[in-house]
Amino acid sequence: MRIPRDIPADRLIRSLHVLGYEVTRQKGSHIRLTTNLDGEHHEVIPNHNPIKIGTLQHILKSIAQHHSMKLDELLNRLDL
Repeated sequence: MRIPRDIPADRLIRSLHVLGYEVTRQKGSHIRLTTNLDGEHHEVIPNHNPIKIGTLQHILKSIAQHHSMKLDELLNRLDL
């Protein structure tokens, strides 16, 4: 499955609530999300519209690795 294009930060943040991610802080245009599901994990999302594809791919791979999922499984679960 391809990484979706033109995903704004607010849509990604809303979709990550499925995996228990909540906004813990923001500094400038960077928003830190934290989940305690499957152990504590932090991820920083740039508040850009849209998020650059390379940045989005890195974020999604990190989240998939933390939750022991393949990237395709994560994309299906997030419904991006």
